[in-house]
Amino acid sequence: MGLLKDQGVVYKSVNDVDLGPNTDQIYLHADVKAPRMAGLIAKVFVWFLEMKLIGNILLYFLKKNNRIQQLVSYGVMQDSPLYVPLHSYEEFEEEEVKSLSLGLSPAEQVKHAINCLQPSDMTLQDSYFGFRRWKIMDYSRAYASRQITPLVVAERLISAVEQSSGPAMDMSFFISHDARDILRQATESTLRYQRGEPISVLDGVPIAIKDEIDCMPYPTTGGSKWLHKARPCKEDACCVKSLRSCGAILVGKTNMHELGAGTSGINPHYGTSRNPYDPKRISGGSSSGSAAVVCAGLCPVALGVDGGGSVRMPAALCGVVGLKPSFGRVPHSGVLPLNWTVGMVGVLAGTVEDSLIVHRFLCNLHVQPRIKLPMLKHSNMSNIRLAKSNEWFNDCSDDIRACCSRALAGLQKLYGWETIEVTIPDIEAMRLAHYVTIGSECTTSIAHHLEKKGRLESGWDVRVALSIYGSFDSRDYLNAQRIRNRQMRFHEKVFSLADVIVSPMVGVTAYEIKDDAQETGELDYVNGGMHKLLHQLSALVRYSIAGNFLGLPAVTVPVGYDKLGLPIGIQFIGKPWSEAKLIQIAYAMEVGPKL
Repeated sequence: MGLLKDQGVVYKSVNDVDLGPNTDQIYLHADVKAPRMAGLIAKVFVWFLEMKLIGNILLYFLKKNNRIQQLVSYGVMQDSPLYVPLHSYEEFEEEEVKSLSLGLSPAEQVKHAINCLQPSDMTLQDSYFGFRRWKIMDYSRAYASRQITPLVVAERLISAVEQSSGPAMDMSFFISHDARDILRQATESTLRYQRGEPISVLDGVPIAIKDEIDCMPYPTTGGSKWLHKARPCKEDACCVKSLRSCGAILVGKTNMHELGAGTSGINPHYGTSRNPYDPKRISGGSSSGSAAVVCAGLCPVALGVDGGGSVRMPAALCGVVGLKPSFGRVPHSGVLPLNWTVGMVGVLAGTVEDSLIVHRFLCNLHVQPRIKLPMLKHSNMSNIRLAKSNEWFNDCSDDIRACCSRALAGLQKLYGWETIEVTIPDIEAMRLAHYVTIGSECTTSIAHHLEKKGRLESGWDVRVALSIYGSFDSRDYLNAQRIRNRQMRFHEKVFSLADVIVSPMVGVTAYEIKDDAQETGELDYVNGGMHKLLHQLSALVRYSIAGNFLGLPAVTVPVGYDKLGLPIGIQFIGKPWSEAKLIQIAYAMEVGPKL
């Protein structure tokens, strides 16, 4: 743009940046300059944006006013690019873990996972509402004792799904489900139990799949009206094959924000997945339906895909557990290639215990470092150090800050864990660099299909996102990868001091759904309605990015409620390949301090 070019930020070398509490690094708050748009105004904005000359001018000022040029495009740094956040592995000692040998079938892996659990006959109870959810082991014990059969569970599930989808409730949990296929699976499972030959504890357990993951006999829409026509689903994804081989009942494809391009779950094609705590509010995105069905108790577990907090964020908003593994831990085969280097299949579950069971056999034993199963016991874990970056941690609502601070104090009191104050620099630059990366990868992966008719069949909010994604050039992408490399090195330093990084999971609790957003989607940058639009305030994604951009494992656990009774989650971000310790820490949080 010649004379209009911004002066870029000059970044210090990683070795010259002080990560201590007295650093000269400045915490930069998001400075969003964009109005809320929905309905007719959103349509008019899209029309202008898609006009070549006017659109280029609008895009220039959107990027300029929201600092992406200053912090990313024209940033000056010494660091080389980093393209794939795949970490090398060094063997390290962990307390109370069990290593798995190669060659085990998924059912055998699940059996080993069950041996790591604390014996319990209790179902999970939400203390705020007195609502009970069944865990995987509750289903398994009930089936084995013949208190109920998988067929009866399937019949009741189908009835509940149809009721929740009707006009009276309009919860929009699923994009597609097939009652006949569900009953077929349940009948086969029931016969196995009658013969005394269940495949595993997952036999007959209902599990839902995000509509970004291939699962027969359903099309994989990605929340769109067109992508499944251009890319037919021909077989189960690798992770779905593992579930099916263990006897799980795959109950359908859950709703999602279209193409994963949003945090609200508002989908103009398939409806808005509503939050069971308050149906007037969002369930979060993009794995909105998966979080909602677990929250509602329809399934103990659902699969999602996390490219920018898309598993952990809705999990926190819906009061369930969300686990995102290390990059490369779960095979990508059969998952829509919307983002190659930041996305990862994740688990949404009612309990940490259930997330462990399902996570275990989603992983690839033959490719990644040895899988270690954590022993989940009611015993103290010694010498856990939690890194906390205060300004970042506190950049959230008062209710969330107070709740998560109480949770940390409870951990310290109960287990004697230590909190170490650190500074994580350039968090806002990392968010924008992540956005450039995921946007570039998304448009590249579906560019051929978009050129035909995909763009015109997309929702209005997604069309805005796609226009902005397409505006990024090679300098944007390469500098984003250089920022990525810097952040990898910053986080390596932090992890030399602590076992995990702790933060809230979201900056705000679930916000209300506006009526005018139902047709167009919502271009609401203040609430964070589109987490991959470069100019969103990031209230919902503020704490999500490191897990995706740097390929780190992360988990969110419910820790309380705000004044309206809406769930609040805390997040732990782990070292690469440290899922075992991360799950132990999450379990200690879940069963420990009572807030």
